[in-house]
Amino acid sequence: MSPKDLKAALRKERLALRDAMPLEVRIEASLSMADHAGDVIALDPGHVVSGFWPIRSEADIRPLMVRLKDRGARLCLPVIIDKNTILFRELVDGVAVVQTGFGTTGPGPDAPEIDPDIMLVPLSAFDSVGHRIGYGAGYYDRAIDRLRRKGHMPRLIGIAFDCQEVASVPAEPHDVALDAVLTESGFRHFRAE
Repeated sequence: MSPKDLKAALRKERLALRDAMPLEVRIEASLSMADHAGDVIALDPGHVVSGFWPIRSEADIRPLMVRLKDRGARLCLPVIIDKNTILFRELVDGVAVVQTGFGTTGPGPDAPEIDPDIMLVPLSAFDSVGHRIGYGAGYYDRAIDRLRRKGHMPRLIGIAFDCQEVASVPAEPHDVALDAVLTESGFRHFRAE
């Protein structure tokens, strides 16, 4: 089986497990994530953190984002611009969020575009060394590459439930590994901060 086919199979399997989690369990697990990482994620006041509004059965990291904001972080959300591009727009109190494509929600076009220092990355599956499988469209890989080409090196923290861990993700040259992952069981570093 090719790496692409294996990734597709792992994606389908792990998303089915995530989808099968009862809503109450996902809510409790999401709150546990905020408890585990609210004070653990290293940031300085003014650091920009990209989060996301949950879609489908993703973890709801909005409580975590509030904790990070209370510690001085500036928040932003990804916005899908076209079939290849996501940008990050600042999330500011009192400014409405809108539908931004692919089922996502984010700040509208009037919100400033900013580059994240820390990216909370949704995913389908991950392994014990920080390799991840996204949703298959490559948005985050391209966004991270674009940021790095500008000289910006955001810390990458995967967001997933424990059931999304796999024994091994077939890593390809274009794949970007995570620095850490956050699940309901805790925060795990893969690389030094």
